Amino acid sequence: MKDTVAIIMGGGQGSRLFPLTRDRAKPAVPVAGRARLIDIPLSNCINSGLMRIYVLTQFNSASLNGHITRTYNFGALGAHGGVEVLAAEQTFGNRDWFQGTADAVRRSLHHVLDKRTRNVLILAGDHLYRMNYAAFLKRHVELRADITIAACPQMESEASSFGLLHVGDDGLVTRFAEKPTGGALEAMRVDPSAPVAGSGPPGAPFLASMGIYIFSPEVLVESLNAQPDAHDFGKEIIPAGLDTYRVGAHFFQGYWEDIGTISAFYRANIALTRAGQFALYDPEFPLYTRPRYLSATRLNHAQVTESLVAEGSIIGKATIKDSVIGIRSIINNGVELDGALVMGNDDYQTETERVADEQRGIPPLGIGENTVIRRAILDKDARIGRNVAIVNERGLDEEDGTFHYIRDGIVIIPKGATVPDDTVI
Repeated sequence: MKDTVAIIMGGGQGSRLFPLTRDRAKPAVPVAGRARLIDIPLSNCINSGLMRIYVLTQFNSASLNGHITRTYNFGALGAHGGVEVLAAEQTFGNRDWFQGTADAVRRSLHHVLDKRTRNVLILAGDHLYRMNYAAFLKRHVELRADITIAACPQMESEASSFGLLHVGDDGLVTRFAEKPTGGALEAMRVDPSAPVAGSGPPGAPFLASMGIYIFSPEVLVESLNAQPDAHDFGKEIIPAGLDTYRVGAHFFQGYWEDIGTISAFYRANIALTRAGQFALYDPEFPLYTRPRYLSATRLNHAQVTESLVAEGSIIGKATIKDSVIGIRSIINNGVELDGALVMGNDDYQTETERVADEQRGIPPLGIGENTVIRRAILDKDARIGRNVAIVNERGLDEEDGTFHYIRDGIVIIPKGATVPDDTVI
């Protein structure tokens, strides 16, 4: 892996994850109670032995840049590798910001490529999966490919959201369609029971691109220069490459979730509360994140089932089911959480601060007594008062409220919001 460099896309606006992306880049959104989405590809790189990593950032990037800087300091390894942030920059030749994934890579290559580089791995910063990229690179070499696409099986209900592949018996991609619908979607169907080259049967009727690619550096430069106005790999660079280069496929059949919408983000987090394909406890493939040196969580007569509870939390006599509780969460007596994603707090309040807030009629950080929360996301530093019900009482799919949003039927309390006592949502 020493001659391979990884480029992780970290700069998208993430509008479909609003309001979680209101104050942060999409890869900086918290996941699994204590990590951030960017930790997924970075951990995959480190566990795969890949130590030359660049993260391209642009939109709302302050918290993402800070997290990377504080977490991924390789010390003496820095001379031979490490994680480096490349922020979008204006130059004398280009005054625009990044216009898409391909444009971002094109404008950053002069920082990335050197005489050591024989492979370029391009990764998304907002997917949930565990992959050994060494196996991906091995497949690329075995196929003698110029470009290799990571692909996984996909059901019909979700297939039109992805780029879809057809693969020949030699393991090379014969057709590629970006987010097809109707007849174009049907044309990309594969036999879910028939083995595909280099793998067993896919088990689903479509093969979806994971948005993860390996390029030889010469082909990457040629592809980007041949289409100077192309902004996206999936829509433009990859389809054009089929006519010119050997484009291979690497089949991945583990757990993979593209965290593209609120419903997908919510579903993926809640799924972590159960033993599944994405194991949080693999000692040989750990999930790295920022060390915070917090005390153990304190539970006081709480009833907790099928849930994740991160460190540093203080939980009273509450009932918690199918929920994810983030770092430094404060949950008071009588609280009922069912299917709640609570991201926790960035800091603790002192007792003096809590008393002062209460005297001013402001709920302190955390969730107040006798509050009920079902199928909801509470972003960091939310203040939820006493006797509050966050249950989507009217059964709405979409709403922008005074201190809440509803997306895909899920209530979201944005970062730093205050919900007064006795509120019903």
